[in-house]
Amino acid sequence: MNKLMIWYGELLSQKSLIKRGFLFLTPGMLWLIIFLVLPGLILIVVSFATRGSYGELVWEFSFENYKRLLGYGIFGWTPDYLLILLRSVIVAIVTTALSVLLSYPLCFFIAGKPERTRYLWLTIVIIPFWTNMVIRTYAWFLILAPEMPFARIAAFFKLISPGMPLYPSAFAVYLGMISMFLPFVALPLFSSVERLDWTLVEAAQDLYSSNVRIFMHAILPQTLPGLSVGVILTFVPAMGMFVVPDLLGGAKYMLVGNLIQQQFGTSRDWAFGAAISMGLMVLTMFSLYLYKRKSKGVDLI
Repeated sequence: MNKLMIWYGELLSQKSLIKRGFLFLTPGMLWLIIFLVLPGLILIVVSFATRGSYGELVWEFSFENYKRLLGYGIFGWTPDYLLILLRSVIVAIVTTALSVLLSYPLCFFIAGKPERTRYLWLTIVIIPFWTNMVIRTYAWFLILAPEMPFARIAAFFKLISPGMPLYPSAFAVYLGMISMFLPFVALPLFSSVERLDWTLVEAAQDLYSSNVRIFMHAILPQTLPGLSVGVILTFVPAMGMFVVPDLLGGAKYMLVGNLIQQQFGTSRDWAFGAAISMGLMVLTMFSLYLYKRKSKGVDLI
């Protein structure tokens, strides 16, 4: 016997309600299947294929691409690809951590402004999105040029040779990455900071808590939802970023995104590029799983 349910003032049976819900979910599910699931399945199949003599795909399936990714080749074992993967994880973690550290004071600064100017400051944070990522990266060439103050100060302290720019270098890569991803943390974090319950902060102050304990017990738990969204929005694209490392790091600082771009571009080794992409996806999902597990396991209150 079907149960009768009320849905927006309309009396429906359970079967009709399920059917209507399925109709509403179908467009979104089709979108995910066509643009996410199917490309992923194709990538998995291609990763087991073989590269032909002229760069074409040969449908002879093997695990050679994954063995090569782990470092096993015709000349024995080498850790080069694993080091690139490790470097990509480190860059993504550092970029995310520094973006979070910079976003907290930025969000509290904006939240403390009058409401009529608050969203003007938010617009200033969003303005970089109005410009193409490549153009923003090239802008750092001008800022880090030898004749600019940053390079002159670094030369004065003997950090670089006089007349040399601050790129290509790891410093330039991190600077470019943080400038790209800071808004991805600041915007969701601001939504949590704006709704902060300040009575909890005042209660912690009345109990003579230190500033660190006030942040850990009264502020961080309230901003954790926005922080989690910002961390995910920053960490995932930072893992696969290739424009910033390619331009500001050059050949000295290759990340996994540059390696994938190289395989699908100049090397025309699509099978190995697909295997690297699968490795990147697995590594990213594993890192997010660890973050989710650690964030759940920590008792902040």
